[in-house]
Amino acid sequence: MKHSFIQLNDLPDEILMMILKKLTNIEVLYSLIGTNKRLNQIIYDFTFTNHLTLMISLSNGFTYPLSDPILDQFCSQILPKIHHKIKWLDLESSSMKRILLTTNYPNLTGLGLYNIHEETITDLFADENHFTHIFKNQILSLIIDINTNGQQNVSEDMIPIIFTYIFTTFTNLEYLKFNSSSIACPRLSFYIPSSFINSSNLLELHVNLEYFTECLYLCDGRFNRLHTLYVNILRIQSSNLIINNTEKLPKLKYFSLSCNNDIYDYDELILPLLHRMLNLIKLYLYLLVCNRETFIDGNEMKINIINYMPYLNTFIFNIYSYIYFNDQINLLSNEDIQKTFKNFKYNKIISCVDYFPKVEIGQCHIYSYPYQLEHYDAITNNFSGGLFTCVRRILLFDERSFEHEFFIQISQSFPFLEKLTVVNQKQQNNKSFRTSKNVNQNLSIIHYPHLNELDLTAVHIDYIKQFLFDTKTCLPNNVFLLIDYQLMKKVTRNFRRNTTRSNCNKLNTILFYRKLTFPEHFKDYFLHTNIL
Repeated sequence: MKHSFIQLNDLPDEILMMILKKLTNIEVLYSLIGTNKRLNQIIYDFTFTNHLTLMISLSNGFTYPLSDPILDQFCSQILPKIHHKIKWLDLESSSMKRILLTTNYPNLTGLGLYNIHEETITDLFADENHFTHIFKNQILSLIIDINTNGQQNVSEDMIPIIFTYIFTTFTNLEYLKFNSSSIACPRLSFYIPSSFINSSNLLELHVNLEYFTECLYLCDGRFNRLHTLYVNILRIQSSNLIINNTEKLPKLKYFSLSCNNDIYDYDELILPLLHRMLNLIKLYLYLLVCNRETFIDGNEMKINIINYMPYLNTFIFNIYSYIYFNDQINLLSNEDIQKTFKNFKYNKIISCVDYFPKVEIGQCHIYSYPYQLEHYDAITNNFSGGLFTCVRRILLFDERSFEHEFFIQISQSFPFLEKLTVVNQKQQNNKSFRTSKNVNQNLSIIHYPHLNELDLTAVHIDYIKQFLFDTKTCLPNNVFLLIDYQLMKKVTRNFRRNTTRSNCNKLNTILFYRKLTFPEHFKDYFLHTNIL
């Protein structure tokens, strides 16, 4: 190790910086601080000391404290030496108080607080001697993530209390991101709007809301300097409450609105709100709009959105609109929709139109390309392809069959796919598949290298064959499968079929629906699989 340090120390400063930037700031400080005078001078650079993430973050959104030896060294040796250089700290709930009280942070202006529990709220906001008194006027940027590692440890009533605490505690706050990376966590909802929630300093707000009315409360003038607002709303629907949705919002320049549930009041609620944003520069919309007589297309957007925003230069959207077409004859085609975006100056626009005769519903999906979301829903046989590197979750649905070639296209278009749900009760037309690897070599075996969850609970039996036959699909290891027990029993020939054995052996967990008693040899077919 000593010899390696001598070699490291012989490198020019520029090369050393390039190497150290490949590591996290925590790794650099913990590994090299105190090694020698020259390395100390380099690692004390602003690059490695201005923003510290003193916690462990996993890809699933869970956060954990640093190990005790690392945390002890930071609190006893490292932080006291670099405290004046730190401008931002990302902290996890169980260790945040200790870290914040280890030393003073005269230049700290940003905080990210993760894995918040109700019991930490008192430590953070109610004890003025320990926290609020020190940072009351100092913190300008704040992130509050209430994800508690999959557990709902914060009550619904506590969310607005925390939100209120923030604005009574940090009087100079300019940036606030208040949300949760967990869907289990309750969202912000004001049962009784509080007059304490206001700020003449706040410039940017990101928040998850329960209802559309909460969005209107936030836009009622209580944040009179707000120029950026990102809201994710669970339910957008009419309310009996009388809330102002007419006063202009001249300060607002950037607005993002997303909702993953059906919206039946797009024209009555969302458009009036957008019409208030006369100076908007950037607009992001992610919506599922139902119960309209016509699809949302380029013409509708120009008339009802763009014409109200003369300064708009960035418009990114992902919008599904649904209509009941009943016995209509002149139905719009995808080409008709695409023509409405002919002179659209914002990005490349992709459209996809589908009609489902059984339920008499039409679907029009329009989105900006390149696609930026992590999910892509309601993909049909009309899917036009493309490369979607951001997407991790998709849902396939159609009243027409999905053939093998369609799944090839899906695997190529979504190379980093992690969760796949298939909803299709139509049997496949092309039944020619290989029952052995010496037959029909032209049929490509499909790979989903990153897949970890597969939902086949609402499919025809052909799609269970599509994914379990090793002559059609090669599943990766550790897949969580949701499936009908009776159909799987039939496809695997009572769990004895060799063609399905390979993929079944790769399953980490199976959640069965309509489960009956298992045969005695069942466990021999799933040697390493958890059965739910």
